[in-house]
Amino acid sequence: MGNKPAKQERREEVILRIVPPLDQAYVRWLARDIERIHGFTPRNPRAVKPPDHYIEHMRLNGGLDVDLDDPDLAHLFK
Repeated sequence: MGNKPAKQERREEVILRIVPPLDQAYVRWLARDIERIHGFTPRNPRAVKPPDHYIEHMRLNGGLDVDLDDPDLAHLFK
């Protein structure tokens, strides 16, 4: 009386990951381009000073507990 549950059919699927052939000249160009981008370092980086109102806001909220004029830390801000 009543319907019987249908048997679950087990289907085995094989998934293959196939990489299409790549142009070797394009791969070399891409590798050089990525290396150039990630290996870039500026020669004379300039220190970035935040706006005065931002520094004041950080001091008021206790987020700036470091004295920027401390001679021991001067080498970090150059």
